Amino acid sequence: MLKNPIICAIDTTDIDEASALATQLKDVVGGIKLGLEFFIANGPDGVKQVTGYGTSNQIPLFLDLKLHDIPKTVAGAMKSVVHLGAFMTTVHTLAGEDVLSAAVDAARSESLKYGKERPLVMGVTILTSMDDDDLSQIGLPTVATQVPRLASLSSQAGLDGCICSSHEIGRIRDDFGSRLKLAVPGIRPHGGETNDQKRIMTASAALNQGADFLVIGRPITQSKDPVAAARLVLQDIERGAAA
Repeated sequence: MLKNPIICAIDTTDIDEASALATQLKDVVGGIKLGLEFFIANGPDGVKQVTGYGTSNQIPLFLDLKLHDIPKTVAGAMKSVVHLGAFMTTVHTLAGEDVLSAAVDAARSESLKYGKERPLVMGVTILTSMDDDDLSQIGLPTVATQVPRLASLSSQAGLDGCICSSHEIGRIRDDFGSRLKLAVPGIRPHGGETNDQKRIMTASAALNQGADFLVIGRPITQSKDPVAAARLVLQDIERGAAA
C-alpha cells in the first residue's frame, strides 16, 4: 500500500506550510498524516489541496480525526471521509462497539456505492501522551490492561487495526497475530526529544516488534532539513532490518 512505513504527521494549521512539507517529503515518506487541528482550520478542500487529491501525484493520506460520538453521527462523518481520498482514518475505541461497527459499515457501504477505495478504519486505544497516572485520574485501569482490552474490542467490531504505542505492540501481536494492523505514534530517533510523548521507541525497534505504520511528526517536520531527517529514519529502519 505504501512504499515505506513512515507516515509524517504534518501538525500545522497553515495550509501553505502543510503543502510545502507534503511536496518536500512525498518521495521520501510513505504518506502524510493530517489531523483534527488542520481539518477544523481548512476543511475538506484544504485536505485535498495538500494531498493533490485526484492527481497522478496524490500523496497517501492518513486522516486522523479520532471520531467519537453516537453511532449515527460517526457513520455520517465516516461517509464523508471516504470522499477525501484517505487510505486510513481513526475512531476512538472508547466510544464502544456499536460506534466502531457503525464506522466500519459506513466506510464499506459508501466506498462500494461510489466505487472508491475503502479507508482502513483504525481504533485509537490510549493516546501516547498518556500514562498510568493519567488513566487513574479518569478512572481507567493501567495502560497494560486497557490497551489489549480496546484492541480486542476493535477486532470484535471489525476494525482493520489499532493505534497504539510501541510498548503495546508485542502484547497485541501475541493476542491477535496479524489480524490487526498497527499504526504507532511516539516514534523518536536515538537521543531525540520526547516532546509530549510518554511511551516512545525508535523506528527500527517498533518495526521489529511488529508495527505496520510509523507515525512521525516533529523529529521530521521541525528539523532544519525535513527530507534529510526522514532519510535518517529510513536508514535506522534499514539497519534494523539488516541486524
